[in-house]
Amino acid sequence: MSATEQHAAASRSEKPSVPSAPAAGERRYRPEVQGLRALAVILVVIYHVWLGRVSGGVDVFLLISAFLLTGSFVRKAEAGRALALGRYWLHLFKRLLPAVVVVLLSVLAATAFLLPASYRQDLITESWSSLFYVQNWTLANNAVDYLAADHSGASPLQHFWSLSIQGQVFLLWPLLFAAALPAARLARIGYRTVLTGIFGIIFAASLAFSIWQTGANQAYAYFDTRTRLWEFALGTLLALALPYLHLGRRLRILIGWTGVAAMLGCGIILQVQQQFPGYLALWPTLAAAMVIAAGDTGSRLGADRWLTAKPLVKLGDNSYALYLWHWPVLVFWLIASGQENAGIVDGAAVIAVSLLLAVLTTKLVETPLRGWSWPEAASWRSALVLAASFALVAAPLAGWQAKVASDAQAVRLQSIADNPGALSLDPEFQTAASTTALVKPSASEMDQEWAKLDHACDEAFAPAEGSVLETSCKQIGSADGAQKRIVVLGDSHAMQWTAALRPVALANDWHVVTVLKMGCRYGAADPERSEDCNAFNEAAGEYTLGLMPDAVFTVASVTEESSPAEYLAGGYDDGVRAFAEAGIAVLAMRDNPRFEFDMFKCLEANDLSVQACHVPRSELLAEVSPLEGLQERIPGVHVLDMSDQFCFEDSCPGIIGNVIVYKDHDHLNRTYMETVSPELAQRILDATGWEGVTVPASV
Repeated sequence: MSATEQHAAASRSEKPSVPSAPAAGERRYRPEVQGLRALAVILVVIYHVWLGRVSGGVDVFLLISAFLLTGSFVRKAEAGRALALGRYWLHLFKRLLPAVVVVLLSVLAATAFLLPASYRQDLITESWSSLFYVQNWTLANNAVDYLAADHSGASPLQHFWSLSIQGQVFLLWPLLFAAALPAARLARIGYRTVLTGIFGIIFAASLAFSIWQTGANQAYAYFDTRTRLWEFALGTLLALALPYLHLGRRLRILIGWTGVAAMLGCGIILQVQQQFPGYLALWPTLAAAMVIAAGDTGSRLGADRWLTAKPLVKLGDNSYALYLWHWPVLVFWLIASGQENAGIVDGAAVIAVSLLLAVLTTKLVETPLRGWSWPEAASWRSALVLAASFALVAAPLAGWQAKVASDAQAVRLQSIADNPGALSLDPEFQTAASTTALVKPSASEMDQEWAKLDHACDEAFAPAEGSVLETSCKQIGSADGAQKRIVVLGDSHAMQWTAALRPVALANDWHVVTVLKMGCRYGAADPERSEDCNAFNEAAGEYTLGLMPDAVFTVASVTEESSPAEYLAGGYDDGVRAFAEAGIAVLAMRDNPRFEFDMFKCLEANDLSVQACHVPRSELLAEVSPLEGLQERIPGVHVLDMSDQFCFEDSCPGIIGNVIVYKDHDHLNRTYMETVSPELAQRILDATGWEGVTVPASV
């Protein structure tokens, strides 16, 4: 991986004639470290390809990167040579970026030719993130976003998260090394002592934060740079301490093999992806530290004898490129083959192709650039090569992004006649669509098809600080002069209906308040729900009663995937009875169908053929609505069955009125829901008897 470049830089450093302390990391070239890197990449690739999980090998790469980086800088500082940070960064990224450019361009080309259009916007975003070494933050934000959780399949650029963290540390660590020099002079203490203090604090603080963040939000913590800094700090502390460690041969043989065994067993014993990077990540990092500390044992029985074998060292030389290539090759193969995991034979083929591409990239790109002397003569030359590398990706990427945006804008500008959606269900609707009209929305904008809420609730309506509802309250419209106030309770299926409520609310000066928890259908306490969900619903009910709105909007039933087994949400009667008894109208919506497959991806894969994705209505919705009798049981509850807006008598199609109905296997598109708005307004008016309500004609 990128630590290869650190090794190259370190190996060229001149040995100080009279060092003030033992040289950090002692020997410049450590073949066992190359072998260790090879072992780490083998674990990463095998676990990804055949086991579909994480090995802990990446954590080893992070530690090695800091270990080699520290050795290089400490040797310079102790020899009295300038650290020359600007030149270092230019030199480093000039070497790292070309291989990244080759992989990014290949992924973009493969995406354009092999993947549906819906993949392109995400790939464009992730390509920019990878190019600028911030992919980990992009993935962290998506990992905790419920509204992005339905994206099936991994991104071919997902593995750039670790390279991004490394890139960020390669910027930060040299600054710390540089800052330690004047600090050591002012304090009149040794340079290593200052560094040990700085990185000891980083190690302790980052590890503590990592443990806390992993427990509180593991999905985000996995990609968070702050939760990984301690792994780099451990590598730095190891480099600083290693020259002072004088271990006997037998002990070094023992800890060397113990480290290797621990590395091999980590991914088998631990659920790395679900539990890292908290304290459990100490396992692979300490294992790698043991191997490095063991060093050259001088014994045929030492682990270093195995790690310095020529095939492993050679693989270590190609490990950076192999890491870059193996993941996109695997992802594209799985997409092309329609498999969730690779088998023994095709997995071996994936590894073979990845290794071939890695060797070619190292031989034809990395090695020639490493030996190219022209850029090394002046910083501006290195900067020019670096800028050219960026431009090779940035230029086509920006052009493609502009083309995707232009196509999406053309679809957005089509008239309501071209894309009437649910309006076409009106028997009096006159079809006037152009024969060339495109289906709406465009594939590149499907990620933006969630309902839009204005902003957090005004202070007067915000839940109490510290409440489980504190961050969940959003609103549509203004409370000032509001003619009606509606509170929407529930999950994403309630949220999607706010896209239809919004035009009605804005046309009638309604104030819509949403108190939503994704994956948590509203109702009284029910043993089938999580404790968090039950607690949230209880707090939401109390909040709503305190607000005393004109109406509460909920989704009252629950559908199952491709099944007519539709039922009333658990605890629903008890959950809404208090509202009705308090004089608050309850709008109880019937749930929409769910499919066993992603409806949009099915349409996209079949050239938007509705028949190719046809499912009979009888297999999606119960013949008799489970909401029958609800109004009689609880006066004040008004049932809204809008299933006729997305289902015909015989089927529930994926496209109605030239508008895509579903964004995935169970959520309705915002664009389509906006076309449902006039009918929803009319049915609310009919149910409640509210007067003076304006029904929007279209959106």
